[in-house]
Amino acid sequence: MRTIAALFVLLLIAGAALAQDRLSSPYQQQVETGLRGLDEKDIADLKAGTGMGLARAAELNSYPGPRHVLDAIAAGKLPASREQLERIQQVFNTMNSDAVNIGAKILSEEQTLEAGFRSATITDAELRSRVAAIAALQGELRTIHLAAHLVARRILSESQIATTNCVATQRPEDKHQNQQHKH
Repeated sequence: MRTIAALFVLLLIAGAALAQDRLSSPYQQQVETGLRGLDEKDIADLKAGTGMGLARAAELNSYPGPRHVLDAIAAGKLPASREQLERIQQVFNTMNSDAVNIGAKILSEEQTLEAGFRSATITDAELRSRVAAIAALQGELRTIHLAAHLVARRILSESQIATTNCVATQRPEDKHQNQQHKH
């Protein structure tokens, strides 16, 4: 009888532990961070002005980004004239500066949003306003990165662009069309 009672108590404890585990948040690790709405990598990327994959639509369609072009030139994988290097560097510097500025604004808005939740004072109207502001800034950040890809492509020759394509960017149907239309 004692064994059955002990098993019953053990099952109750285990059941409570499992129930507690199911109720925990997947974001539990972020409770102790300064800004709970973003993880540390997101915060670092916004502060540094990095691309964060925002320009994949360009990159994967033969519009190389200035950072990747500069890296390829520095690694000796992409020959470029001094003028091209200077122009690409200028594009990168402008893009990065603009991205850092917008990243700081995004972080500020995220902090304000999170503070409203933390203090339990956020209203429906404020929530909508904050989220809309953050979304607009995120759109602006993506535009900054995509626009830099447009400018970088204009600076490079077609053969340089082909060299920068380190990912297969053509879909099978595109390759088939290109083979049919070769003259």
